[in-house]
Order: sequence, then structure tokens, then C-alpha cells
Amino acid sequence: MNLKKKLVKSVGMIFIVVINANAQTNNIKLDASKPEITINKHIYGHFAEHLGRCIYDGFYVGEGNKIIPNTNGVRNDIIDALKKLNIPNLRWPGGCFADTYHWMDGVGPKEKRPSMVNTWWGGVTENNSFGTHDFLNMCELLGAEPYLAGNMASGTVKELSDWVQYVNHNGESPMSKLRKENGREKPWSVKFWGVGNEAWGCGGNMTPEYYANEYRKYATFMSSWTNDKGIFRVASGANVADYHWTETLMKNVPKGLLEGVALHHYSFVEWNKKGSATSFSEDQYFRTMQTAWRMEELVTKHSAIMDKYDPQKKVALVVDEWGGWYDVEPGTNPGFLYQQNTMRDAMIAGLTLNVFNNHAERVRMANLAQAVNVLQSVILTKDDKMILTPTYHVLEMYKVHQDAKLIPLTVNSADYTYGEKSIPAVTASASLAGNGVTNISLTNIDASKAQEIVLDITGKSYKNIKGRILTSKKLQDFNSFEKPDVIKPAIFKDAQLKENQLKVKLPPFSVVVLELI
Repeated sequence: MNLKKKLVKSVGMIFIVVINANAQTNNIKLDASKPEITINKHIYGHFAEHLGRCIYDGFYVGEGNKIIPNTNGVRNDIIDALKKLNIPNLRWPGGCFADTYHWMDGVGPKEKRPSMVNTWWGGVTENNSFGTHDFLNMCELLGAEPYLAGNMASGTVKELSDWVQYVNHNGESPMSKLRKENGREKPWSVKFWGVGNEAWGCGGNMTPEYYANEYRKYATFMSSWTNDKGIFRVASGANVADYHWTETLMKNVPKGLLEGVALHHYSFVEWNKKGSATSFSEDQYFRTMQTAWRMEELVTKHSAIMDKYDPQKKVALVVDEWGGWYDVEPGTNPGFLYQQNTMRDAMIAGLTLNVFNNHAERVRMANLAQAVNVLQSVILTKDDKMILTPTYHVLEMYKVHQDAKLIPLTVNSADYTYGEKSIPAVTASASLAGNGVTNISLTNIDASKAQEIVLDITGKSYKNIKGRILTSKKLQDFNSFEKPDVIKPAIFKDAQLKENQLKVKLPPFSVVVLELI
């Protein structure tokens, strides 16, 4: 505890007042009486692009690998780790890669598949040995729903509609016949489909008006007139604060053709000078937290535009790319986007997921970028070794919110101030699980000050409390292959419950999840 002495003069006398300079008071009010909105489990989705070592030498090590235990070439340890997160969905094959990917090149006998050059990420040549069957079968191992990103920029309407038929059709057709010839009798029944990716940039440098018309055409031929199979089509959405893009889509695309609108936003120090993932100053940390906290503003404003055209909130806001982005690790391919993962990333994850939870009425799907060895990964691999990152542990702690009922709350937070700028130090979200347990997730992003929080709860009574915390000695700490358990959840004891008032003290840069019964 950092105690400072403050001199107070009064009528010729001097008093010495001792104050706690490291703790700030915050107030949170929760109304647990009638939670109605469900926090969709798909908010906790992940992303696997053909980028660097995410697929090859990440998920997929090859069927012939005798050193790393695998199932049909997919690492068993990764499957087990992701299943513990209750991973709800996995997006593939991109990203920018999606709009150069032709799915027919990745089916059939592997020795006959053509090679391709990944022009977006590292200029490497890959042999298409990991394709549609491999990915969809892997999703079955994970118990996750696949989210396929269709090629709209360099593909055709027929190519995408054929892909839908190949993986989904249960009757006789040329594509279902081909699927059966390639070894899969029953369809996978894929629900989630992206119609292009970042159409404003790597997906074709389109204007929103042009993209909206193209989207209408592609979406029409992906399903029946009434969409009786329930395909969930996600339009390529805005780049960060491009509100005109969202407005154009919502205004010009018939709602019968649209189930979701995407949004992409990353957290970083400075886009053209991202800095090290592990060696960063508090200034760089604070600026990263500023861009992370901007997610609240972006979700709020994009949702408001969607509300104008869809007041019933039938169309979901799908944040299918989010996470921290820094310079690659020294000595690695710049195009592979391989970076370490510190407590800074844990803070991004905790803060962002609280934002998504609290906007669950509109945000019903999201995808952390990315699952393995790329950007803000939950898993890193090196040969036969695998480590879980701080971000992994946050996702594991927060999984209690999946498909739970959102408990409304208001947060009166102290500021985290650096220089002349400030952002809220504390974020929170709460939910009521099906088993009657209330879960509250809290983050304190302040780099040096603890936060004392008073939570006033109405609408429900509790008798017991327990919790877990994720923190470390330094913001720059990370799990390495030599020391894989530097950062991992621990039991949290600094919470007191008395007559439905909860008092909690959060250490600096920490994530806490409390369970109330």
C-alpha cells in the first residue's frame, strides 16, 4: 500500500492526514430482478486465417506427423484447450485471404490439389492440404460452429453458391455428389457465412454503394427465396468509424437478405508504429487502452445507425475481427504477424468482452483475431510445445457469460489518467446463468492504482461469493515456452458480501470474475 501524508492547516494547528494514494473508489449498481437479454455465446468466437503459422504449423501439423499427437493432422492439445473455452464458433479461411481463396482447390485427393501463393501474408506457397473437409471436420472435433468467409472479390456468385450447396445440401445435386465422392456422406449444415471481407480494402477497395449491390446479388443466390435453411449471412462491414458504410448497407440491403453486419477494430499504440508486444512503456500501454476502450463508442454509434433501419434488432452487429496488434517478434517473418501476449492483452480482452456483453442486444457474434500464433492469440506453439496466453485465461474465466442472461448495470468509474488524458479505469459486466448463479466480471486497467469497488445489488439476494483473478507482477509479463505458467488464474479473496452490498478491491491491471450464489 502506498501511503502519502497530506498537511491540513486549521486555526493554527496542523493535522497529518494519511491517505491511500493507490486506491480509488468506484460504484456499480446492478439490477438482477428481471434479466431478459441473452448474451449470445457466439460473442466468444475465434478466427483462424491462412496467415503465418495459424493453420500450417499451428492447428494443422499433417496426418503423417508422428511426433505431435493429432487427429487427421490437427493437434490434439489445441483441440483440448479450445474445448475448455467452450469455443462456440471459428471463422475461416480469412480475413484478406478469403477473397483470394477458391474452395475447389482445397477438396479432393490432397496430392492432386493445386498450390497457391499467399500474396497477402508472407508471399509463401501453400499446397491447399488443409481445405473445406479438414476445417469442417475440425470444427466437429471442437464442438464449434463453422463460420465460412466467402470469396466475393476474386470469386463468382456461382462459386459461392456452389460452396453452400457442397457443404449443406442433403439431397441429390452436382455439389452434394462431389462431396460424397470426396468422402463425406452427410452435409455439415453450415449456418454462418461471410459475404466477402473488408470490401472497403483488401476485399476489393469497393465503395459502400457498390458493395451493397454486389452483396444483394451474392446473398440472393446463397439461399432459397425464403431462406428456409436459416443461413446467417454476414455483410462485410465498416472499417472502425466508417458510419457511412453501415448506413449505406442498412438503407440499401433488404432485411430478408441480411442477418449480420460486420465491424473490425483493433487495439494498438499507433497504426504505423505499433511497437513491441512485450517491451512497452506506460505511455504505449495507455494509448493501447485508449484504442481498446474506443470499442464502446464504435459499438454504440454503429448500433444507433442500425436501430434507425432495424428497430426490432433483427440484424446482428458482428465484430468478427478484434484484438491487439503490435510489431512481430524479432527474427520472425513480418507477414506472419506472430506476437507474444502479455497482461496488456489480458486487459484488452477483459475490457472488450465487457463491452460486448453490455451491448448483447445488438452484438450477437464476435471473433478474436486470432486463435493460434497470429496477433492476439489464445494459443502459441513451438514444435511439440504449446502454451496458453493471458488472453486464453480471460476467455476461460469469462465463458460463464455464454448464453446467460445479461444483468443491467451502471458503472461510476474512477479515471485512469496518464498525462492530460483519462479513460475509465473500471469496466464490468454481469449475467445470470441457467443454474441460478450470478457472475460478475471486472477489469481494472490502471497501470499502478488499485480500485476499491462498491457494488449495490437489487432484485436478488446472495449468501456466498467466490472468485478468480488474473494479474501479474508487471504489465509486460508473459507466458513463454520456458516458463508457461507465469500468468494464470488464481483464487481471489478480496471481496466481501454483506446484505447485498459487495465490496471488492482490484489490484492494478487485473481481471476478476466473481460467482455469487
